[in-house]
Amino acid sequence: MYIKPSKEELKKKLTPVQYKVTQENATERPFENEYYDHFEEGIYVDIVSGEPLFCSRDKYDAGCGWPSFTKPIEKENIVEKDDTSFGMRRTEVRSKYGDSHLGHVFADGPKDKGGLRYCINSASLKFIRKEDLEKEGYGEYLKLFE
Repeated sequence: MYIKPSKEELKKKLTPVQYKVTQENATERPFENEYYDHFEEGIYVDIVSGEPLFCSRDKYDAGCGWPSFTKPIEKENIVEKDDTSFGMRRTEVRSKYGDSHLGHVFADGPKDKGGLRYCINSASLKFIRKEDLEKEGYGEYLKLFE
């Protein structure tokens, strides 16, 4: 259902920052990205494949400068990998179908919401407003806002 376009298609479809983040594991600058302080109701999908990733109801201000979420919409759409780059030990999160680098998950999130913080690059996301879910093909996710 969700498909990763070819490298050539992605270079045409994505901005240079979106390509570097999703395809080359880059990280965008904190506090200088589209969604770090965005709290409108809706869902965030993979910019590459369109697969649903996070809900605005699970988004919170972690003060880190990137969008932060307590959990994914569908755990199956997130792949976790060990990341030892830059001399650190972290857990990278990628989308299952798009294989996009999304960001990392940390164990310093709100304890009352499970304790996780999915720290995600805005450049890997496309936001679908609650009002547009049906027409954009994501109507099944309206239930998240009931």
